[in-house]
Amino acid sequence: MDKMIIYQTFPRLFGNTNEVLVRNGNKEENGVGKFSAYTPQVLEKIKELGITHIWYTGVIEHATQTDYSSYGIRTDHSVIVKGKAGSPYAIKDYYDIDPDLADDVPFRMAEFESLVERTHQAGMKVIIDFVPNHVARQYHSDVKPPFVEDLGQHDNTNHAFDVNNNFYYIPGQTLDIYFGAQHEDFVYAEFPAKATGNNRFDAHPNADDWYETVKLNYGVDFRNGGSTHFDPIPNTWKKMLDILKFWAAKGIDGFRCDMAEMVPVEFWNWAIPEVKKEYKVLFIAEIYNPSAYRNFLSRGQFDYLYDKVGLYDTLRAVIQKQAPASNITRTWQAVEGIQDHMLNFLENHDEQRIASDFFAGNPFAGYPGMIVAATISTCPVMIYNGQELGEAGMDDEGFSGRDGRTTIFDYWSMTNVRNWVNHHSTFKQYQPTEEQKRLRKQYARLLCMAQKEAVFTQGQFYDLMYVNMDNSRFNPDRQFAYMRKYKNEVALIVVNFDDTEQNVCVNIPQAAFDYLEIEDNKAAKVINLLIGEEAISTLTTAVPYQINLPPYGGQILKFSY
Repeated sequence: MDKMIIYQTFPRLFGNTNEVLVRNGNKEENGVGKFSAYTPQVLEKIKELGITHIWYTGVIEHATQTDYSSYGIRTDHSVIVKGKAGSPYAIKDYYDIDPDLADDVPFRMAEFESLVERTHQAGMKVIIDFVPNHVARQYHSDVKPPFVEDLGQHDNTNHAFDVNNNFYYIPGQTLDIYFGAQHEDFVYAEFPAKATGNNRFDAHPNADDWYETVKLNYGVDFRNGGSTHFDPIPNTWKKMLDILKFWAAKGIDGFRCDMAEMVPVEFWNWAIPEVKKEYKVLFIAEIYNPSAYRNFLSRGQFDYLYDKVGLYDTLRAVIQKQAPASNITRTWQAVEGIQDHMLNFLENHDEQRIASDFFAGNPFAGYPGMIVAATISTCPVMIYNGQELGEAGMDDEGFSGRDGRTTIFDYWSMTNVRNWVNHHSTFKQYQPTEEQKRLRKQYARLLCMAQKEAVFTQGQFYDLMYVNMDNSRFNPDRQFAYMRKYKNEVALIVVNFDDTEQNVCVNIPQAAFDYLEIEDNKAAKVINLLIGEEAISTLTTAVPYQINLPPYGGQILKFSY
């Protein structure tokens, strides 16, 4: 039984090999990545990291300032598009592929299907986004099947809410967009105004709102106390189920569901089983409300949930020396019983890069956090393209400023990823730095081990912090220790968030031996899983276990009895 290791990649940027970039540049100036950049050679190298699933972000067609009208694709007004390239979460046609990603635009769907096939041939599975809560303001499907009604096609726009409407309206009012670039000769007009994607139910969204999107109506009347109208099944539910099945039929293996908690859990409870009746796909929820976690697993029937508010936020605070490492204990306690259904990560497209000035300023500083994320439970773990190469996200790309994030709005390329792709393609010669080689090797070793070792894919967990809080040879502010056990194998994991080498002694209580059913002071073969060294040693309550920890690192010792 393998552990899921997800590689999130943004095709628009990943395959872009342009080195000369213009701030706020268009596609012609800055270039754009294509599906074809994921060659069999590149996919093989991604798999070497221990990756089991690739999440291709931004696959479905979204609003953009690039003109594809010559291909029968409607243009979007620039005032309601964020950045020249546009947000991949402002879906413009649920049944189409983003034309930016195709070498030959008329065959964009065939190119995506080929990417799915190549990924499967490389031994990995495919995840794409499903964006259920909102769509682009000028949503219109150019390629929907002939029997499918477009969203809003038969809406009664005189009603603010109607269970049969796909959108929410502000009757009698025109949308007021008073900011943003104006490249057209005509002002964007929307009458009556539709509610904005982040639950803004008036005609005056501001620059901090998701003003480029409109909210979808799943039968919840937000302006009348949030009353629900789910019987009979709302029209939007049926349309979204058809979209899910459309993409599942393409052979994909999972959906990462954007802002899943903004859609009623009753929809998921109905839709996910319907999809799974026909297709073997998994569902991952982007969710930030811990009080809703268990509901979205049991009633919503999701397979996995983001662990952002708990583990991510805690690990980030520890890495930044804003919280003690011992706080990590609280994160697993908060999701006890459902921990195996969480998705752990330290980077994604929404978060600041570890190497950025806004996070750690050093890609290696995040490595002990990744050890914890990858080994603390059997749940999946995810990395974001470039994380394994120290991508810093410190560019001022245009709509996305110098904020420590890699832009999702602009035409751009990621320096370290670009160079790495070049190195593994026919474009040009490039040699990664020794630091990049070392970081990627560390990630590969950790993730491959986490994916295959039974103690991490199936094992029990035991936290050792409670017996080491007052340990003079252990610093609970900067070190974290725990154990995992499966059958006759026991792993002792000790991580060091400090930037200096530390020699520590770890107390292991009798309760750990009892709970994990380990014999005290029994000789065992020991393998240091992060460096491959072997020895003979014992675990005992009689004396603390002495261990040397590298800076920004850790030790994972597997005892085989």
